[in-house]
Amino acid sequence: MNELERLKSALNEAPPEPFAAPDLARIMADGTRIRRRRRLLTGAGAAAAVVAVVAVVFGAVQVRPQPQQAPVAAAPSTVGPASTVPSTAAPATGRATPLGDVVSLGIKNPAGELVLYAYKMDEPQALPGVSFGLMLAVRDGSGLHPVYAANEVNGSDRSFGFHATSGGILAGIGTDTTQVPVLGYFAGPAARITSTVHGKPVEARLAKWSEDPGVVFFWFDPVQVPSAGALTPLAAYSSGGTRLTK
Repeated sequence: MNELERLKSALNEAPPEPFAAPDLARIMADGTRIRRRRRLLTGAGAAAAVVAVVAVVFGAVQVRPQPQQAPVAAAPSTVGPASTVPSTAAPATGRATPLGDVVSLGIKNPAGELVLYAYKMDEPQALPGVSFGLMLAVRDGSGLHPVYAANEVNGSDRSFGFHATSGGILAGIGTDTTQVPVLGYFAGPAARITSTVHGKPVEARLAKWSEDPGVVFFWFDPVQVPSAGALTPLAAYSSGGTRLTK
């Protein structure tokens, strides 16, 4: 018997012990977990930071990712210095009532000025560790007009690190659209947040939350960062230059 015949004979032999029947229940459960994790990792902001986030667009019938280039808005926007004003200066009602100061992003478009603020959340059953979310709104002479909300859904909203990283879309009706910057917040003493877009360094603008200075809101210039998916992982640094994240 030559080597080839011996190999064929070995392949035809029955195994010394029969194979166990496949555990279909375990296989299906594992597959569900993998699919759920993949959905989270491919959601908005996952390329910037591995977080779970729920984002809500208000009054929008047109929501689409921005192309990997400077965003095209319905009309030119201007970017100026960021600032904060007391929430009483820009009243809102219901779910969109600001929790703490309203932060101007220094971005204006024909509809008004883009602002960012926290709002209270109270869902102890569904989200026991989440007490607030972020709201992007347009502020004009009549007050605040909510555009986009995002919040943490996985664990505590103030656990150390990045939370609710999302945005980078156009939201609005017809040609009346608002460019939602890539935004989020960092729980910890972040004094600088950076990333890269196609190899080019970019730096976020920051504002400490008036209700809790240990929470830092951040956002990127939409021209530099057209979408969350364009970012590499975010990096946060302390005031002394120490990197806070891996």
